[in-house]
Amino acid sequence: MTKARTSVGDLARSSDFREVRATYDEATIRVYQAYSDAIAEAALAAGRFVAPFTRGRMTWIKPSFRWMMYRSGYARKDPGQHRILAIDMTRSGFEWALRHSCLSDVAARAGRDEGRRLLDAAPVRVQWDPERDLAFRALDHRSIQIGLSGAAVDRYVDE
Repeated sequence: MTKARTSVGDLARSSDFREVRATYDEATIRVYQAYSDAIAEAALAAGRFVAPFTRGRMTWIKPSFRWMMYRSGYARKDPGQHRILAIDMTRSGFEWALRHSCLSDVAARAGRDEGRRLLDAAPVRVQWDPERDLAFRALDHRSIQIGLSGAAVDRYVDE
């Protein structure tokens, strides 16, 4: 595997400001998620997400390990965010998610009603948040978070 930084086409405004920071190769990209013991143990035993994982809510994947650790309180957040799973998903699945996404802040840019319509129509949400250093200070670049819902969660779990 190669650890690299790659821009996300038209989602990235600047290769210095918004980049996908990830471990990837030609076929896969590693993303991270934080879960409770129950969800993590069931997923590890089955080799895929099974109950008590639920498909009915948005699930957020993060390619940046540093950002995942920050969001999970360095695996100390409770309830339910102290088990960090590294998931190697297909590059084609990752790229599908980006093609079917809507930026989370679309309502601020497109107007409230139009923004809500766009968000409701997209099975994937993308937001760019400041990367953090080990002292929790915001850095001058952003990392991507990708929220999967509906058909996107089904593809993520089943494919």
